[in-house]
Amino acid sequence: MLELSSIRVAYGQATALWDVSLSIASGELLCVVGPNSAGKSTLINAIAGLHRISAGQMHFDGQDISRLAPHRFCGQGIALVPEGRRLFTEMSVRENLELGSYLRAARAQRSQSLERVCALFPALREKLAQPAGSLSGGQQQMVAIGRALMAQPRLLLLDEPSLGLAPGIVLDLFEAIRRIHADGIAVLLVEQNVSMALRIAERAAVLEEGRIVATGHPDELMAQPELRRAYLGLDAAHPA
Repeated sequence: MLELSSIRVAYGQATALWDVSLSIASGELLCVVGPNSAGKSTLINAIAGLHRISAGQMHFDGQDISRLAPHRFCGQGIALVPEGRRLFTEMSVRENLELGSYLRAARAQRSQSLERVCALFPALREKLAQPAGSLSGGQQQMVAIGRALMAQPRLLLLDEPSLGLAPGIVLDLFEAIRRIHADGIAVLLVEQNVSMALRIAERAAVLEEGRIVATGHPDELMAQPELRRAYLGLDAAHPA
């Protein structure tokens, strides 16, 4: 579905991603983990079209999207849940969700999509008329994910969805991500909660200083003590 071939992303003279090659198959759940400032958010924002790549190529369903205008990425079937949620806090929950279905095809299915979001996140059903800013952090994250799902994406990009949330909410959130994936949507998950991310992922990539240093099945990566200690932030002597 998605193929990244030796892409580079720079901020002025500072290179943030170096020759990154990565692929995501249709319906796959891939997580990207690594230490702070590794380039994880830069990577996911480049895939969403928010950062222009300076070298390399990105293909989605065989089409070169390397130079596609940022607003065209959603039309390709790619939706981003950004770090920090970025809701319109004074608008209602319903209005925030409906913003995700502005494309014609998604707009035609707005009612059905809204019902699916409410089934996935039942806590939102009774809060549709409330300002999004009045919700808890966990509920706001539900709105952010729901807004992306309203676009009916085939690839969902999640940037640090558990950031700042209580442990109990994180468990519910990851269960929702598992259900989204089970519905056939491909998911690229960037996450600092390494243990949770590796539990639900089918495949994982480790990013460090803007470079992919390892890829493979989560169990394979977890079995390597040097990776656990240096890049995954886990105790090499104990299972996650």
